[in-house]
Amino acid sequence: MADAPVQPQRSLSRRGLERLDLLLLSAEALDLNGGEAMVWLSEEMGLTDLFPNRVELWKRRCSNPLRRTTRRDRITEAEADGLIRILNALADRLYPMLRSLLSSAEPPQLSEQRWALFRGRLQELLKERFNPRRGGVQRLLDPQEGPQLCRELIQTMALSAGSGGFTRLKASLMDAAA
Repeated sequence: MADAPVQPQRSLSRRGLERLDLLLLSAEALDLNGGEAMVWLSEEMGLTDLFPNRVELWKRRCSNPLRRTTRRDRITEAEADGLIRILNALADRLYPMLRSLLSSAEPPQLSEQRWALFRGRLQELLKERFNPRRGGVQRLLDPQEGPQLCRELIQTMALSAGSGGFTRLKASLMDAAA
């Protein structure tokens, strides 16, 4: 019986990597202990061979070209998968919050307060960690375009929660063109 052809492993494109890091940053904006949660989840999920400590986890995220301090080395497919799995676990954990942000059943005032809190925290993190001269960062900080982009990030996180979330998110990140 002939072996099936081996598919070459594809790593994330630049856009996919940017999007993944923005999604992880969104999780940090929703959970004040999000950075610690990522480290804890990597240990719980047995990803210590990929991310043995918080510094290595941070280095992988700094492969994002939108960051103030960026690393030129590309992350491997295993490292990208590890980051996606961490994001899926965070999305599962944060799903009630994601759902309340996206719910149309919430009173409009309460919904707007929640969005304002999230956008404010995300903008703080963007200004602190990302290069404000980059177009992608400027769009997120823009008062006109930013709210819609924030909503897309939250929708993506919500869709990546649950069973099959890893596959959906990975496919989305591999196809990230814009």
